[in-house]
Amino acid sequence: MEIKKLLTDVRDALKSPQLEINLYRHAAKENNPFFFETVSDFYHSAVQRHPKFPFIRRLQYGMALLSLPEDHDDYLKMLAGSARRNIKKAKRQGYEFKRINYNDYLDDIAAIHGSTSVRQGDMDPEFLNQKLEPIKNPESLDERHDYPYFGVIKDGKVVAYAGCLIAGEMLLLATVFGHDKYKSDGVVPFLIAGIAQYKYENYPHVKYYVYDKYYGASDSLRRFKRKFRFEPHTVNWQF
Repeated sequence: MEIKKLLTDVRDALKSPQLEINLYRHAAKENNPFFFETVSDFYHSAVQRHPKFPFIRRLQYGMALLSLPEDHDDYLKMLAGSARRNIKKAKRQGYEFKRINYNDYLDDIAAIHGSTSVRQGDMDPEFLNQKLEPIKNPESLDERHDYPYFGVIKDGKVVAYAGCLIAGEMLLLATVFGHDKYKSDGVVPFLIAGIAQYKYENYPHVKYYVYDKYYGASDSLRRFKRKFRFEPHTVNWQF
């Protein structure tokens, strides 16, 4: 069965839409060195040979992404009905979305990490129990590159958060976690949609919303990504 699924994935990946994503090297060089180094690391990781399939690049086939429409209303219309219901539920429950300072919520973020030992598989116990240290990311000097953090908050506590790499035409969901206790309230869907809205207001150069790879994810995670129209693409990265 696994071989059959692998062959199906390979066939589908070869037929997936192809596009080019420009990470804007020239703009990164004009920003704080942190951003050039971060985007350069991402690019070189993306174009490395795949460890199991050396004839392809690591982040070439099967990238789960959405080509963003013109505005946020059109974005919401694209989502599956169940995703829109999740978003509305979180709003009814009184959750708030906003950009956050990661260092202001270290205890909340640690609690999110430790809220369940299983996320698409068993979690590393060290990750679940680690004490988080403050990060030292600088402020960006240019909207074309950034590394913002976003949170879903209720009663002053962050219950879901994401760290995103903004790099030219890409907004990458680099880190996404929700507290297991509140997942049924739709906090992660609310977070994903909130980030898209923030993009329209702050990052006009971004064309593609990227959520890691599609193939290799569990069936449940694939279904979740498709709810938000993160579908498999073949990507030629430019930096």
